[in-house]
Amino acid sequence: MTDLPPLRRLLKARPDRCDGAVILDYDARLVRRKRLVTAEGRGFMVDLAEVTNLDAWWGFELEDGTLLEIVPADEALMEVTGDLPRLAWHIGNRHTPCQITDTRLLIRHDHVIEAMLAQLGARLRPVTGPFTPEGGAYGHGRTMGHYHDHDQKHAAHAH
Repeated sequence: MTDLPPLRRLLKARPDRCDGAVILDYDARLVRRKRLVTAEGRGFMVDLAEVTNLDAWWGFELEDGTLLEIVPADEALMEVTGDLPRLAWHIGNRHTPCQITDTRLLIRHDHVIEAMLAQLGARLRPVTGPFTPEGGAYGHGRTMGHYHDHDQKHAAHAH
């Protein structure tokens, strides 16, 4: 199978048709310049002006007019239930990406964060599904995971 032409532009909204999909996990949805592959196995080049969180976009329009949807891949996650406001505060205080619903929080596996949450009374259960955490504090961007060498990383600021 031959490669597809490169990206023309990112699409914000679903167009009238969809010619295929690109299934990407959370890490792979942060892109600047990369060769991506469709679910059907066809590659194409993405070359953006800056690092871009694809969670904010519907998909890609390629130079030949091909329209490809961005689909979050299933990932191994940890479901967190319990006192959600309190648990969400502690997760956020550690700069950990978190997907928030009315009934649960979803985080990626992190034994340090999971141990902290268990000590706080959280109920934890491994689950599988797409990971689409909240964006940055101003509604865009990403929360980057917390570095566990706390003293060295945070010597310049206090929590």
